[in-house]
Formats: sequence, C-alpha cells, structure tokens
Amino acid sequence: MSLKTKGTDLTRREFVATVGLAGLAIAGAGATGAMAAPEPPAGAVQAATMPKRKLGKTRVDVPILGLGGMFDIINDQLLLKQAMKWGVTYWDTAEGYGNGLSEAGFGRFFSRNPEARKKVFLVTKLETKGGDLTKRLDQCLQRLQTSYLDLFLIPALASIDELTSAIRDWATEMKKAGKFKFFGFATHTNMEDCLLGAAKLDWIDAVMTTYNFRVMNNPKMQEAVDACAKAGVGLVAMKSQAGRPSGSEVPNDAKVDVGERFLERGFTDKQAKLKVVWENPHIASICSQMHNLTILSANVAAARDLTKLTREEMGAMQWYALETRGDYCAGCGKICQEAVGGALPVQEVMRCLMYYRYYGDPELARLIFTELPAQVRRRLAEVDYFQAEQACPNGLAITELMRQALELLA
Repeated sequence: MSLKTKGTDLTRREFVATVGLAGLAIAGAGATGAMAAPEPPAGAVQAATMPKRKLGKTRVDVPILGLGGMFDIINDQLLLKQAMKWGVTYWDTAEGYGNGLSEAGFGRFFSRNPEARKKVFLVTKLETKGGDLTKRLDQCLQRLQTSYLDLFLIPALASIDELTSAIRDWATEMKKAGKFKFFGFATHTNMEDCLLGAAKLDWIDAVMTTYNFRVMNNPKMQEAVDACAKAGVGLVAMKSQAGRPSGSEVPNDAKVDVGERFLERGFTDKQAKLKVVWENPHIASICSQMHNLTILSANVAAARDLTKLTREEMGAMQWYALETRGDYCAGCGKICQEAVGGALPVQEVMRCLMYYRYYGDPELARLIFTELPAQVRRRLAEVDYFQAEQACPNGLAITELMRQALELLA
C-alpha cells in the first residue's frame, strides 16, 4: 500500500525507515460510538486511583482525564457522581453550552453535594463578544452555585492578538477579586500560533487546545507544545478523538490493521487515541466528552492502565494519521480563509460538520452554524473554493464539504 501526501509517495516500508522504526505494531482508530473496554492485557499494571499531572505553573495536580460538559448534565447527575468516585474531577463547561444549562447542571450537583466542590477543578468559558464580562461571569458563578472558578478560559481563540491588554487587566482584576484562580484560553483554530503566542505572555496560566494523534507530529505543533512547557503554560488536550467533517473514512489497510492490533493489546481504538496523547508528559489532562457511563468507564480504564505504548505503536499511529489525512481538518483556519480572500471561516464550518456527523449532534452543529454572521452563511454557496483546496495541507474536498454543510445546517 502506498502512503500519499502532498509532495510524497511513500510505501509503508519506506515510512517505517523514515521514522526510524524496525516495524509497525498497529494503533487504534475508528468511529465514535460507545464501546465497552475489553479485558486489560496480561500483565498490565492498573493505577489504584486516577493518575494526576501538574498543570504548568499553576502547580495544581489535575487528573489526566477530565469531563467535558457539552451534554445534558442536569439530567445526568448520576454520571457526575460516578465521575467523582472514579477520580475524574477536572470538570469543564461554558456559558454557551446549552445556553447555561450545562453550568446549571454542575451547579445542581454542587448544591446537593457541597463537599464535592473543593474536590473538583472547575473550568468555565465566556465569549468576549457577548457583553459585560464581569456581569456574565457572576451569572456563570450563580448557575454553577460556587463563589469561584479554578480556571477561566476565553473560548475559540483563533489569534493571540484577540487577547488584548483590556482582557489582561480584567483577568488580573477578577483574580484579585477571588472569582477565578487561573486564566487562559481554548483554541481549535490556528492552534500552533496561539500556543506559541501564549508562551510569550506571562499572564497565561493554561490553554486547552486541539491535540490528537493527527496533529501531534506536526513539527510546528511540537515546537509550540515545547514552548508552552518551557514557559510553564499548562496544557489540556481536547478533540483527542480527531473527529472528521465527513463523519466516515474510506476503508484502508491502515485503519483495519490499527483497530485489530490494538484490540489484541487490550485497547479499543478510542482508548488507544487517548493513550497516544498521554504519552506526551507536557499534556496535563485530556478533556473528553463522556455523555454516558459506558464511555466514562472505558476512558477511566484507559487512564488507569499504565501500560506504555511502544515506539513501534506510536509510529504506527503516525503512519495511520498520514495515510488518512485527506479526511481530517487540522484546524489551520487562516490558510483556507486567506485562500478565499478572508470571506469565510471555512474551518468553523468544518467544525459544525464534525459535530453533526462524527459526534452525531445535529443540534449543536446547527447552533454553532447559526452563530456565524448571516452574510457569511449566505455566501457559502457563492464562493469558489478551488484555491482553498489547493492550499489545504491535508487536501480536503472543501467545495463538496461546504455544499454538504449548506444542505445539513442551513
């Protein structure tokens, strides 16, 4: 089988030689449906409790697995209780998740279990464009039924220039007021540039960033992660399953082999994707969307399993990522946006398609899509995407995907 990317045409044998491996054991990939954890491999070492890592210069120990709150938390209180029991005590939410209902769900849990608040590392996010930040932060705290946050994030940052001196001064004021302990941002667009920028700002405590087996071997991403680690910026990974805008992949030998070999090792494809991210010690935690107990239990099992992936397995996952790169949007939004003259945030539309298809959440996909300016949505069918397709490092079929977005989301 040939491994083809822009400017390359490698056989699997040549790829192995290129990355310096003697052979490829296979890693995991696949769809997003919940799957129970298989029996652990013979001789596997299981941690007695959830492993923790320090979140950069905050010096706070956080669990390596965190709970993403983009689901119906109000009606899933049992899941929160079980997450606490299993040591998943990094909880992430946002004002925009369910128009505040996610925060209200966490708040309901804290009101009924007041002792739990001190055990949870609580994170929420606020868009800067929604009006008075202080007033809205107070509303978040009220919904969460707490007087403080452990970490506050500005979400969906696409450029470090969005972090103005006014935001810095506001963050300093809120810290002094005791409304949050640490400040940072979340990014799923132009992540590498945002991370490199964060490393130069001494007032950024932590960043949540897209980080998965598809982007982690990008040299610029490696440089950015290392820069943040050196500067003491804590890093939390999101989008660790590397969801695709098309929702499905063309079958190939890499995908089949990856799934089969990791199952032989005792991991599902999704557990393997988590373990690949945890191999980087600079990643303090993975924020994972775990909306049912099956997914929660499988991810906890992966986090507690201390079996290290081999060098060959890491190389295999890299080979799989390269072999299937044409179906993944890597978040380098400024490339495609500049290619269409700045007219459209192509990467944001890709993100909507990913939520619709890969995560099976049409409601969330349409919500994010409708938040785009009306004139932007109208122009989707008018723009010529040829230059964007030519510029895309992964060679995505942008024209067809934008057409599908109009059909599904408009």
